Amino acid sequence: MTERRPGARGTGRGLSRTAGACAVAVGFAFASCPSPAAASSHPDRPRLCATEPAPPSGSEPTPPPILSGPGVWSFVSEPGLHPQRVTVTADRPGTARGRIFVGPYAIGTSVFGQTGALMSENSGDPVWFRPLSSPDLQNTDFKVQTYRDPKTGKAQPVLTWWQGSIAIPPAYTNLPGGAPEPGGCYYIYDDHYRLLRTVFAHHGFYPDEHEFLLTRRGTALFIATKPVPMDLTRYGGPRDGAILDSEIQEVDLKTGRLVFSWDLLDHLDPAESEVPASDAATSGGVWDAYHLNSLDEGPDGELLISLRNFWAIYEISRKTGKTHWQLGGKKSDFTFGPRADFYWQHDARYGPDHKISMFDDGCCGQSDSAPEQESHGLVLNLDFTDHHATTARTYYHEPPLFSASQGNTQALKNGDKFIGWGQNSYYSEYANAGNTQGSGLENLLYDARTPGSNISYRAFRNEWTGKPYYPPSAAARTGAGNTVVYASWNGSTQTRAWRVLAGPSPKSLSVVVRHAVRTGFETAVPTAAPGPYFQVQALDEKGRVLKSSGVVTASH
Repeated sequence: MTERRPGARGTGRGLSRTAGACAVAVGFAFASCPSPAAASSHPDRPRLCATEPAPPSGSEPTPPPILSGPGVWSFVSEPGLHPQRVTVTADRPGTARGRIFVGPYAIGTSVFGQTGALMSENSGDPVWFRPLSSPDLQNTDFKVQTYRDPKTGKAQPVLTWWQGSIAIPPAYTNLPGGAPEPGGCYYIYDDHYRLLRTVFAHHGFYPDEHEFLLTRRGTALFIATKPVPMDLTRYGGPRDGAILDSEIQEVDLKTGRLVFSWDLLDHLDPAESEVPASDAATSGGVWDAYHLNSLDEGPDGELLISLRNFWAIYEISRKTGKTHWQLGGKKSDFTFGPRADFYWQHDARYGPDHKISMFDDGCCGQSDSAPEQESHGLVLNLDFTDHHATTARTYYHEPPLFSASQGNTQALKNGDKFIGWGQNSYYSEYANAGNTQGSGLENLLYDARTPGSNISYRAFRNEWTGKPYYPPSAAARTGAGNTVVYASWNGSTQTRAWRVLAGPSPKSLSVVVRHAVRTGFETAVPTAAPGPYFQVQALDEKGRVLKSSGVVTASH
């Protein structure tokens, strides 16, 4: 039995608060962003957040994205879409059903492709991509959840994500008073890719990129943050400093009203932080003492939270606001068995039979500090009689990775674990048995590497059926006496084949290719038909027409 021992203090250079506006591209049109109050007062009128964020004054300009080359997809029928193109390094039998969900972006370097929300097949082919207008905008926590309609109570699968601009310390030294700019919001989209709800924070807090959960009660639980002015001298920081506070908020999706909140500053002593208050001197006067980075809800409504900069996980009573127990940190209620310790962790989740899972970053207090240990997925057994934590499963990568921030460990329906490696350009799936340090290829079922320095805050595998409300896209190119028709339908998961129509005028089209098997996001179909007008029809597995594209004219 080993006791938990705090390691050397660091400066907490992890993923932090938001800075910037929230925006969305739908048909490449941008709408104005309402105030949180306006959005909450009209919950049945979902709004789009807008305006491209301006970089903080004095900051280095964001490098332009790379929109061509081997690390980027380009399409003839969708010339405005340029998602990242991953390299699949392992794809073995036994992976769970579902597609892969990420929000690609890059830190301090050019992102390959556009930022946005990206759904892909195991092959790496895009299924749905929603690009953002600027590399200064990002999406995080992009995944499938269950939404219960506030009016009818009917449940339906939806897509959810956060949108805003991620600020990595010390970026907010350039903001007034070290504070993040107001901005960021959460979106809920249906399976036709229509916006259902936009959710904002209350109490003057800013919607946070770390967590957004839909509940069976027709509410949304999320983390919100704001800097609170504070004299930090008693903690070893500046007199005129501030502390980055976080609040758990729950909003009724029918009314937009706040129905629950729980504030870190009211319950946990920042003196327990592994990040010294003197760190505020290099972070615009703001001390990121807590860094609340995940939230989960238990079967009885209890809350599980992860504080990265405390090296600790807490269970909180929703009814009383009091702590049931603390795992890790300076006042842990548990002792730890071999290899059960964790550092700078993310994504704490309830599991069955007194288990919890997390992504143990194991790294790093600051960019030039030595990691505490190698990053890995971690599942712990909690013995509530002896208050002892032991290792149930671990999931390591080959080559070994050391992620300074971000990451997640998702439990899949078949028992597998899907790992997003945070500030490393990989995501992977492992059989439930996992592996140990030094054997990262054992039980590896799937592995992919993103291009360049692209990363995703989290990565998920979810089942999803997409039925776009908008039509397919088509383009035709003629050369050497032949025409190639390009067909795609961004987000459709039911299209199995394409039918091509052609004719001398838009109103006199006939079928020239009856059935061309879909070959990926975009299918190229050759035809000898002269056109010059073409149209495509998406066919389902039974050959039925799902929807037709607009009529296009062939070009050379």
